[in-house]
Amino acid sequence: MTAPAFDLGLLLDVDGPIASPVARGIAIPAIATDLVALANAGVPVAFNTGRSDAFLKNEVVAPLIDGGLDESARVFGVCEKGAVWFRITPTGVGDLSIDDSLVPPARLAVEVDGLVATRFAETMFVDRTKRTMISVEQRTDVDSDDYLAEQPVFDRAVLDLCRTLDVGVVWKNGQHPDSAGRVLYRIDPSIIASDVESVRVGKDLGAERALDLIAATGPVPSVWRTMGDSRSDYAMAHWLHGRGHEVVHVDVRPRDGVPTTDYPVLTAPESVVDDSAGALFLRRWTRLVVDGADPGGPA
Repeated sequence: MTAPAFDLGLLLDVDGPIASPVARGIAIPAIATDLVALANAGVPVAFNTGRSDAFLKNEVVAPLIDGGLDESARVFGVCEKGAVWFRITPTGVGDLSIDDSLVPPARLAVEVDGLVATRFAETMFVDRTKRTMISVEQRTDVDSDDYLAEQPVFDRAVLDLCRTLDVGVVWKNGQHPDSAGRVLYRIDPSIIASDVESVRVGKDLGAERALDLIAATGPVPSVWRTMGDSRSDYAMAHWLHGRGHEVVHVDVRPRDGVPTTDYPVLTAPESVVDDSAGALFLRRWTRLVVDGADPGGPA
């Protein structure tokens, strides 16, 4: 591994910028190629995702290994929004660290399983690879509009379960405390899933875990690029900026508009979204850092 040409680190959401939200995996081979090139050149790369370690292993890590990831490359996975974390090497996923204090009540998981089986099985399935959250995802054979029409109905049904089981949750910015006045969990919908998760998890916690992993293996870059497909992903850049790092965030699906931030935000041309936008920026960073060439656009 050579020393990186730039003092740069990458903190990347997975669904959207890296994995296609349609194919649910790396559908653009150049994404894996450029990630390997950057990591092998000495750029620390951390995936900060709500996905499980099993998903990352099968859909992201495998293509990196096949692409020739070096033993000395510093690549890491932070899954379930900061609840599970590990190093990624040419032999695969390393030992897992898991924060078991974040796990929702087992009785709620059982009831959500039954809810999906009896009322929502035609549009959703339970992601049983998750270790610290309850996650119900859109079936891949279901149209996105059909799923999104059903999702709020499901979320409301989960809220009703939480009330019945005396589990305090946040949903749609509304607080629904348990009988002791506590709100320990949230119902968090995305474009392909709804998660029931601890209120302590998030992309900011994921960023903190990622930098701890990086610091344990070598220098921590002062310059960062973060990338995601939703407003919640901005928390990565907020966290880094708040700790004095120079950061630029890339929003690959800015349909909700780009918020005002204290750091630059980049977007791709309007017709280029999700993993196509992710591929575009990874190519620019590879040209700049690895090839020493003009990136061909803002990077």
